[in-house]
Amino acid sequence: MDSTTPSPTSPTTALLSNRNFVLLWLGQAISRLGDTVFNFTLLLWIAAVLAWHDPWAPLAVSGILVAQTLPMILIGPIAGVFVDRWDKRRLMLWTDLLRALLVASLLPVTGIIALPILEGGALPVHARLWVVYSVVFLASACSQFFTPARVALTGDIVPATQQARAASFEQVTESLSLILGPLLAAPLLFGVGMQWALLINALSFLLSLFTILAIRAPVPAHSVMLGQRGHLRREFGQGLRFTFGNRVIRTLFIALFVAMLGIGAYNALYVFFFLQNLHAPGMLIGLLDAIFGGGVIVGAVLAGVFAQRVGLERILSLAGLAAGVAFVIMARMTNIGAAVGVIVLVGMSQGGFGVTFWPLVLKATPRELVGRVAAILNPSPTLASMVSIALAGYLASTVLRGWHANILGITFGPIDTILTGAGILLVLAGLYLLKNLHDEIPEALSQPQSAAIAEEVPIESK
Repeated sequence: MDSTTPSPTSPTTALLSNRNFVLLWLGQAISRLGDTVFNFTLLLWIAAVLAWHDPWAPLAVSGILVAQTLPMILIGPIAGVFVDRWDKRRLMLWTDLLRALLVASLLPVTGIIALPILEGGALPVHARLWVVYSVVFLASACSQFFTPARVALTGDIVPATQQARAASFEQVTESLSLILGPLLAAPLLFGVGMQWALLINALSFLLSLFTILAIRAPVPAHSVMLGQRGHLRREFGQGLRFTFGNRVIRTLFIALFVAMLGIGAYNALYVFFFLQNLHAPGMLIGLLDAIFGGGVIVGAVLAGVFAQRVGLERILSLAGLAAGVAFVIMARMTNIGAAVGVIVLVGMSQGGFGVTFWPLVLKATPRELVGRVAAILNPSPTLASMVSIALAGYLASTVLRGWHANILGITFGPIDTILTGAGILLVLAGLYLLKNLHDEIPEALSQPQSAAIAEEVPIESK
């Protein structure tokens, strides 16, 4: 039996009998955990070791976030053009190998190896930081090629009826890595040293590489432009025109951007909200993060189970609405005990959103444009989150600082007011999805568009 042939027993059994998907999923689960451990340990290492007691420590930590984010904006959208040109599996192999080598190249910076040509056998602190920033930037640049290639390869090796369940598996493993990563980071750094976090991440990329190497990719997974030369500007323009010209993809793009404007504000202020509004002890914040991650896992599992029965579009729309309502309710709370249930609901909504988003993208996008569309969509939440974080921080620190009002007997302060606005944005995103997405996206959508694209953009032969 072909590995992608659905089993008559159950959807989960059918998916797990797909050898190609299981290999891809396991490889990415290991790689994501390695990434999370690496990222948290790196931030701790800079804050608590390299820049400890230095006044510029917060700036040094923010440099890591900037180095991770810049490639998403500068390289991400263009990377999709090359993803659509090249063999997806081969591209993923090369980027995994490059990331493993890049991470391993940081080992001398940790001091594990003495550098005889330097005084004291080690680089100065500022030089170490710039090496770290450069490696993080380059590794993130590799990820801009890897991620859309993974989305496209998933669409090729997983039948459309199982893609939501596959996304559910991926969302669960991502949430588990976000829960386990911070728990492992501090013991690794202070117990055995930064070098072990680097080795774990480098090995995780190599393990991912070997699982991808074992995948028997079907013929459609190979590029339709292999051995041909395209036109970068034209092909990128195709991706842009399709993204903003197709009703479904345009709706998903706008809804994602608006939703992330709300979520970014929460990410910027949630520590202050828990400490000031909910009067929660600081030591409980990590536990609340774990509770939120548990909600994401539950939401992802439920969305994967009911996706085909309820419909991807309905689950996506309802997840946005539910998250918005939960945000507004949570903003009015002053007790940590009552807020826990709402935090779980927000996590479940995020899980449902994550499970249905990419299957809808794959359903509505012609195969030869998946890389470009994914690469255009990927930076949008980052941009929205950056804008939202900056705006929320500015409002809370300046315009709304010390602000209090009583409207219809309801007291408003700076943090809860901003989070209420964030919830309203999420509600608007959900309503926009409900209004613009129909229950069914025509299965034949890709065929006429593929033909039109082929006619519109001639390929120059070498």
